[in-house]
Amino acid sequence: MGMLLLLPRQEVLGHGQASEEASLRALESLMTEFFHNCTTNERKREIEELLNNFAQQIGAWRFCLYFLSSTRNDYVMMYSLTVFENLINKMWLGVPSQDKMEIRSCLPKLLLAHHKTLPYFIRNKLCKVIVDIGRQDWPMFYHDFFTNILQLIQSPVTTPLGLIMLKTTSEELACPREDLSVARKEELRKLLLEQVFWRASGISTVLLLPLHHRPRPQEKVSPSAAKLLNQPIPILDTDSEYICSLALECLAHLFSWIPLSASITPSLLTTIFHFARFGCDTRARKMSSVNGSSHNALLGQERGRLGVLAMACINELMSKNCVPMEFEEYLLRMFQQTFYLLQKITKENNAHTVKSRLEELDESYIEKFTDFLRLFVSVHLRRIESYSQFPVVEFLALLFKYTFHQPTHEGYFSCLDIWTLFLDYLTSKIKKVLNRIQFRYNQAQLEELDDETLDDDQQTEWQRYLRQSLEVVAKVMELLPTHAFSTLFPVLQDNLEVYLGLQQFVVTSGTGHRLNITAENDCRRLHCSLRDLSSLLQAVGRLAEYFTGDVFAARLVKVTLYGSQIKLYNIETAVPSVLKPDLIDVHAQSLAALQAYAHWLAQFYSEVHRQNPEQFISLVSTALEAITPLISCKLLLSACHLLVSLATTVRPVFLISIPAVQKVFNRITDTSAQRLPDKGSVQRAAAALAQPARERAAVGCALHQPRQPPKVIIHQTLSVLEDIVESVSGESTKSRQICYQSLQESVQVSLALFPAFIHQSDVTDEMLSFFLTLFQGLRVQMGVPFTEQIIQTFLNMFTREQLAESILHEGSTGCRVVEKFLKILQVVVQEPGQVFKPFLPSVISLCMEQVYPIIAERSSPDVKAELFELLFRVLHHNWRYFFKSSVLASVQRGVAEEQMENEAQFSAIMQAFGQSFLQPDIHLFKQNLFYLETLNTKQKLYHKKIFRTTMLFQFVNVLLQVLVHKSHDLLQEEIGIATYNMASVDFDGFYSAFLPEFLASCDGVDSNQKNVLGRNFKMDRDLPSFTQNVHRLVNDLRYYRLCNDSLPPGTRAPALRRAQPRVLGRAPSPRSTASFEFSLPSPRPQLEPAGCVLINAHPRGIPTVGKSLSRGFPSAPVALCCIWRCLERSCPYQTRGRSAKDHFRHSYLRVIPPSCPAQLSEEESPDVGTGLALLSLPLFLNCLENLPDVGGDLETFFGFFLNVFSSFHCDTKTTCLMGIKCLLCCFK
Repeated sequence: MGMLLLLPRQEVLGHGQASEEASLRALESLMTEFFHNCTTNERKREIEELLNNFAQQIGAWRFCLYFLSSTRNDYVMMYSLTVFENLINKMWLGVPSQDKMEIRSCLPKLLLAHHKTLPYFIRNKLCKVIVDIGRQDWPMFYHDFFTNILQLIQSPVTTPLGLIMLKTTSEELACPREDLSVARKEELRKLLLEQVFWRASGISTVLLLPLHHRPRPQEKVSPSAAKLLNQPIPILDTDSEYICSLALECLAHLFSWIPLSASITPSLLTTIFHFARFGCDTRARKMSSVNGSSHNALLGQERGRLGVLAMACINELMSKNCVPMEFEEYLLRMFQQTFYLLQKITKENNAHTVKSRLEELDESYIEKFTDFLRLFVSVHLRRIESYSQFPVVEFLALLFKYTFHQPTHEGYFSCLDIWTLFLDYLTSKIKKVLNRIQFRYNQAQLEELDDETLDDDQQTEWQRYLRQSLEVVAKVMELLPTHAFSTLFPVLQDNLEVYLGLQQFVVTSGTGHRLNITAENDCRRLHCSLRDLSSLLQAVGRLAEYFTGDVFAARLVKVTLYGSQIKLYNIETAVPSVLKPDLIDVHAQSLAALQAYAHWLAQFYSEVHRQNPEQFISLVSTALEAITPLISCKLLLSACHLLVSLATTVRPVFLISIPAVQKVFNRITDTSAQRLPDKGSVQRAAAALAQPARERAAVGCALHQPRQPPKVIIHQTLSVLEDIVESVSGESTKSRQICYQSLQESVQVSLALFPAFIHQSDVTDEMLSFFLTLFQGLRVQMGVPFTEQIIQTFLNMFTREQLAESILHEGSTGCRVVEKFLKILQVVVQEPGQVFKPFLPSVISLCMEQVYPIIAERSSPDVKAELFELLFRVLHHNWRYFFKSSVLASVQRGVAEEQMENEAQFSAIMQAFGQSFLQPDIHLFKQNLFYLETLNTKQKLYHKKIFRTTMLFQFVNVLLQVLVHKSHDLLQEEIGIATYNMASVDFDGFYSAFLPEFLASCDGVDSNQKNVLGRNFKMDRDLPSFTQNVHRLVNDLRYYRLCNDSLPPGTRAPALRRAQPRVLGRAPSPRSTASFEFSLPSPRPQLEPAGCVLINAHPRGIPTVGKSLSRGFPSAPVALCCIWRCLERSCPYQTRGRSAKDHFRHSYLRVIPPSCPAQLSEEESPDVGTGLALLSLPLFLNCLENLPDVGGDLETFFGFFLNVFSSFHCDTKTTCLMGIKCLLCCFK
């Protein structure tokens, strides 16, 4: 094989039978070698290259056809099918019509002959290849494609094969890939919908036959719903179960895309629901477990799988929100049958409980059934609730049993989602929810939940479980808060008594305190009680909005102080790996629950602070005493959050005088604060907020060193200062003024130190982070002179060399420095008024002349987002810097044509935005597109004269090229809207100048295809129609390129062969200037496999195609249709002085014999394509105004047509008669 494959193509094709056999033996050897474990990668690449070269040869498919029929090697068969797949999807346009007919004939015969012996994956692959042919040629050249599938389904021997073919057809034709034009996709979908009724009825018959015991031949099966639902589930043999599973899989895929219509009959629905009963039948599982044989176990699994597949079909129907009025009665029948299934699943008797019955069922079946219930409640309940025939109350009762007897957590989660829509019924069952989250009742299941690994939402599995359960309780609380409180409070009280009673078991040992509870059963009960208390404390915090604090606040303060005083979080236990985390979690949850009542404490303080504040002072003082001992990191974070809430929400004036607060201050200002973890910054910020100004100034004293301070001191000090500024930024003006006065000296020292550390990016990063927070929170308090000094210092220090060093050589830290500097400038440029306007030229110059040249060519997204946000802020908040206009001038002129200033800077900024659309970063693309749209919405950017005349169509061209290249497909909708907004500024220019020039500049398509693209782009001016036209243009342009690339070498038009890779952005623009161009090169898009449709026939191929007509049938239909398609488009081309019309006329007359025979032979019998080609003559005759012998053509045409009419397919006869009618109307 290796030698034969390396021979020239002519030699390979000329070897004959011996060559084929030798090639087969060699190919089997190569494939075995390729997949052998000892074969090296280098050898595999050689074999792969050899096989790929062979697959590209013309005529290789004949060898593959021989291989498929003569080998049993799986590797060889899969390779041969891959060659056929490549031929059909990439090179079908260049395959001769005779070869196509042979392939269409041989592959189905091969499948029919060997489908029972082929491995399933080979059989499925062969089905896919045949369907690919149908995707290209049906119905014009493969008119019996669907007829053959129906015949396969109707024949008992080939029913499984027919169902596989039908499912594959639904998968490949209903939602085809992008290698088809939009028109072909719409045609396929329309044709498929026409076939759905017959295919669905055929599948229904296939499903019904096994349900009847020994049906008589030709027996008509039409069972009623009651009969099917009441009869026992039959025992199916293996073949029947296999056929039914294939039929249900096929129906599920059909239901996923067909609309609800009359093709879905009541009989079909009843049959599907009968199969859904297979999933809730526990007898088969019992029989298989009792008998113990693997065969019986397999039968039980298959029966359960039939139920799962049936529920999948039903769910596909239920997921459709668009329900015609005539289909609502069907829905009622479906839900009545669902009610029957729910009764069967939740039926309880002496032998079975509901939970045991659910445990016996397949988990997949339970999942599908729950999905159906969710769809019923969320989508269709409003349609069904008004029907008196549907028992809503009984349904809720069964759903309640189904929910709280779920054997798995996932099933319970899914049912909880359903119950959120039935809160009126669930209010009386809230205790069930609380029991499900308590270890006291449900320890075995709850222990299985992971409480360590965080998911994407930063929650553990246990936290998610608890949160969802508490959300259901919270919704019930909205309706009946008293009822929920009476249920929750006793359970909380019981667990609190256990927790508060632990003090009596604390004893002193040599190393500290120890909990004297050692019995295994006591430790287990304590563990359950602590876990439940933690959950209930979280519930108390979640429900704080429904309670007044006098019930819970004092009790929570007592609990937190109790835990801090006896230090239960640091006590020795008999099981430290279990009980110590439980004690820490209870303490943390008590602090968090108390934090939730901060708003009540603030209201309580406003009511009593002038009369009897003793109770309030006691509450706050006790809470702060509980906060002081901060040992564990988890407790540290919870305590800090509580302290922040007390300081910012409650804000008691006596806070500074509380001894516990003084201790916190001393700890912060002491050197031990340096040893606090990073999360301690929350604590330091909260304490600094409560600290008076004179003490706050002492924090910055670390900066006043006689010599250059160490990095560690600067880092820690600036961190504290940043927390102070951030915490006070939301306060009143007076508070911020006091804060800045305290920090003023530290700020000045920090600014003086900045030049000394400009080359140390880690310190510069910390300093800029502090100044950014300062600008965001206290820029008004800093005053204009000092702010100008800071900005000028930064502008002087960040030279181009320094920026390049930070971005290019210092890695991520250096980039963060530049990003924070740009963020500071963002705050400056969006400040209203004229104070900072003098800095605008310097800021723009810094961006466009220093930063942008460094990052423009970098693929890394670092700094780019912040730079373009700064440029957007410059434009958005300083529009009058570029466009000056007065209201009076605008009124006088009627149109606001502002005077343009700083045009060069504006053009440079727009150029930068345009260049960013040529880069692969999708986040930057989306951000900048949003910025342009915002500027257009707020400032009418697209309407400005400079943009409209020199930039508009450049941007439109770039956006269209991005769509064509599929580089940012996730943003298709946003790009389409932006294109419309730009084009709507000058629709006349877009349609008359831009679109023709854009199409003229497109590579890879010929002039005929460009004309078609232009005609298909309708001149609509509304947003939905325009964007639809844009996406159609993009899809068809890509499709034409794929088809053209699939042409055999040497057959392409010269314009296609000369096409070179284009430079994205060199746009056709009717008013563009050479000074404004986007010139970044973009790679040519990767071409995908393409099918071939005759609609893309090339003009220069018409004379060659016309000559093929002289050979007669069956090549004549192909050639006629090919020329007809070209003529239909009126392609304006000339070949050797002869027009397309002449070629068509002469070629057409060749196919008609001089003397019409009375009867054509079987080979000459025209197919559907011939009939359609003949009917194209009226179009041709309308164009032949200057030819004298039109009448002769008509006479010849009618004579030949009447002779061959009887041999047409029945569908073609109908079409032909309609065509004759139109012909007579044209030449009346």
